[in-house]
Amino acid sequence: MAKKLTLVTGGAGLIGSQIIEDLNHNGNTDILVVDHLGTSEKWKNLQRNFFSDYYEKNQFASFLDSGHPILSEISEIYHLGACSATTEKDASYLMENNFHYTRKLAEFAVGRNIPFLYASSAATYGEGEFGYDDKAPIENLKPLNMYGYSKHLFDLYAKKTKIADKLVGLKYFNVFGYGEAHKGEMRSLVLKGYEQIRDTGKLKLFKSYKPEYKDGEQKRDFLYVKDASKISIYLLSERKYGLYNVGRGMAETWNDLASALFQAMKTQVNIEYVDMPDSLKGKYQYYTCADMDKLTKVGYPFGFTNLQDAIQEYVRLLELEAK
Repeated sequence: MAKKLTLVTGGAGLIGSQIIEDLNHNGNTDILVVDHLGTSEKWKNLQRNFFSDYYEKNQFASFLDSGHPILSEISEIYHLGACSATTEKDASYLMENNFHYTRKLAEFAVGRNIPFLYASSAATYGEGEFGYDDKAPIENLKPLNMYGYSKHLFDLYAKKTKIADKLVGLKYFNVFGYGEAHKGEMRSLVLKGYEQIRDTGKLKLFKSYKPEYKDGEQKRDFLYVKDASKISIYLLSERKYGLYNVGRGMAETWNDLASALFQAMKTQVNIEYVDMPDSLKGKYQYYTCADMDKLTKVGYPFGFTNLQDAIQEYVRLLELEAK
């Protein structure tokens, strides 16, 4: 009998590498990793994990076109590979990378009855004018940037072609944790803040331009990467198909995050509020909070790590790495 492989695209990324680590802990090392390493330090995330083979994303795309023999060994797919830069301006690149690649892989999976999980995004909700409810119709949503739209487009495609009920789609909210150092400007504020506090003793946060929010009181649903991974593995392994929010269902402020970070680093709170770049002003979400009823109702059993504990653990890992 042919060996069964778990395919993880974006396997060197933040969430993908954590999923592989957790699959390893569950005894699975029969994993095929697909990613685009380029010149980044992303390869370091591969070092901590065990897997069978690695392919670049373009190479694997050609396998899908040619019907390569390795495709017959794939038994489940975690598709986390994407351009995740919310500031990416090249719309054609985002369409190819986030929409067309996902569509090709999903059609392959559905055609062979292979369980398939893909990363959508909380960015699909735009300003949140229709709320953050994963049970509500998605047709009205208006993402604020091209990244969010490229993710939204596949959600719409899956619904229109009636394959959505054969897939697990995950709208990840603000995920942070160990393994994101390669992401440049897309790193979480936890990591950027850690570096700022370490180097300067203070942390910069954006000023607010809406009177109902004080500086630093803009709110996000922050999620630890270990929880994002647990939720992903649970939903795919239990075949709980559908489109889900992946957050904690709790909105906390940037000031809350800053306080937890200063506390974890045993440093006095010192925040400087700075002007937001003009390019971000019209595309900035002031509030996100995932409605998590759907995940709860399908029986997700593991709960969530609170912000303080998650940041404490993350800072400890960063300090260990620096030694």
